[in-house]
Parts: sequence; structure tokens; C-alpha cells
Amino acid sequence: MSLKLYFSPGACSFVPHVLLQSAGEAFEPIMVKLHKGEQNGEEYKAINPRGQVPVLVDNGQVITQIVAIILYLDQKFPEAKFLPTEPVARAKALEVLAWMNNTVHPTFTHIFMPHKFSDQAEVQGALKTFNTQIYKGLLAELEELVVKRVSPSGWLSGERLGPLDAYALTLTRWGSIAGINPADYPSLWAHVSRVAQDVHVTQVIERERLQLNLYKAA
Repeated sequence: MSLKLYFSPGACSFVPHVLLQSAGEAFEPIMVKLHKGEQNGEEYKAINPRGQVPVLVDNGQVITQIVAIILYLDQKFPEAKFLPTEPVARAKALEVLAWMNNTVHPTFTHIFMPHKFSDQAEVQGALKTFNTQIYKGLLAELEELVVKRVSPSGWLSGERLGPLDAYALTLTRWGSIAGINPADYPSLWAHVSRVAQDVHVTQVIERERLQLNLYKAA
């Protein structure tokens, strides 16, 4: 099969996974078990030396980094209308996508993998606590975006479900892993729940064996 997606369950690779499933073209989903260190093996490093997911391979061409993959899929499947085509609307959608990827996403990394930023246990604990508070504020900002941006069709990116919707689901789910109750963001949680009910998203959730809400009250 010429089109392959290397993904890890629950990682940001969920976003292009949803797009590929929505596009309706055959592709091969290949699971990379990050918790087992498969991303650091020689076989995977030969595909992506950075040892990260997602990776898209199309006819032997390797594409890494989630924003690049999303833009590639948007152009490869124009009929899917993953992103708007009108210049201002497209720029505004990319504005949100970039913020999700360069601000919200790395904040969660500081919570989930503080060892990447310090080898000292006390510093790691402080990073986790500090960034959890920041993440709560970012989810509040995402909640505001949902209230302002959801189109009459019900999606963040435009007339069809797109990368902003899938990324919003991922970021909200990550918040529940960090001990943040998604119910505290009612508009966001309602939108994420609707996204999860889309037939293609449901298929990806089942393939990745994900639980949408992992929050546990203290």
C-alpha cells in the first residue's frame, strides 16, 4: 500500500489519522508503541531520525511534523475540504492550528514528560504543577474559540470536520490525563463529544482503543 501513517494511540498522530479515515482512501495505519520505545529502534529511526510520530509515507516520500502532514493531506484530498480555501478563513484556521501545535501541545509535554526538560525530580514536579495550571488556562481559551468559531455546520475548520476538531479532541483528552475535568469547559466538552460521535472519528478511536475522558476526581 502506497499510503502509510505511523501513529501512536492517543498521540497527536490522532489528527492525521482522523483525516485519512475521513478521506476514504485506503491507507495502512502502522502503530508505534512509544511506551515500549519502538520510536527509538533502528527500523523506525531509519524512517524518522527524530523518533517522533506522526509520519506519513506516500509513494515512498516521508513527511514528518503534524502541521506539514495536515497541509499535505489537505492538498492531496481537496474534495474533503479539511481546511477553508478562502484566504482569510484559511489563515484564521491555520492560526488556530499553529497555536494548538506550538503552544497548547508543548505545555502538555511539560506535564506528561517533564523528564525531557530536567533530570531533577523536584524540578520535574514543579514543571508538572506549574504547567498544569497553564494548561487549564489554555483549555479555557480553547473553550472560547469553540464558542466563537464553530460554524453553522458545527465544525471548527469550516463546513466539514477537520484538523482543528480532531486536535481539540486530542488536547481535551490530554487535559483529562493531567487531572483536569473536561466538564469544567462545557462548550468545549460538548463539541469534543460531538466530534467523537462522527463515524470516522469513532473508527479511529476504536482502532487506537482510546477512552475519551480519563479524568478521575481526587
